[in-house]
Amino acid sequence: MLDSLRTGEIKLEPSDLSSCLNPAGYDLRCSKTVVLKPKQYELVATLETVELGLNVAAFLHIRSSLAREGVIGSFAVVDPGFRGQLTLNIHNVSEKEITLKEGERIVQIVFHSLGSAAKKGYNGSYQNSKGIVSSRRNKQ
Repeated sequence: MLDSLRTGEIKLEPSDLSSCLNPAGYDLRCSKTVVLKPKQYELVATLETVELGLNVAAFLHIRSSLAREGVIGSFAVVDPGFRGQLTLNIHNVSEKEITLKEGERIVQIVFHSLGSAAKKGYNGSYQNSKGIVSSRRNKQ
């Protein structure tokens, strides 16, 4: 992964390699403080803007410390060629209110090198996303 960061195949801005880089990926952070009410979900934007080259795809996983408190997430694959902030669908299935603080590490992004470059990069509705982006499913 470090090689891909050095070559620009993966870009994360702003990045904090000293506290967010881990053996299997990178921990993305919450862009602003969000209060998750019991049994409710919120859309949460990552602090980082992610940009992937055509040789890389990525998958997201909730951090285990949050999962142990009753936080789960529903995430899409990050396709080759995507760039923008990620909007995360985060659910609080517990009976207590949970606060995600600005800058808190909330999901791990795990990068996968493809066997060959994608012929065409992502160019969908969420390309160049900034902040929280609601569903555009019925707006196409």
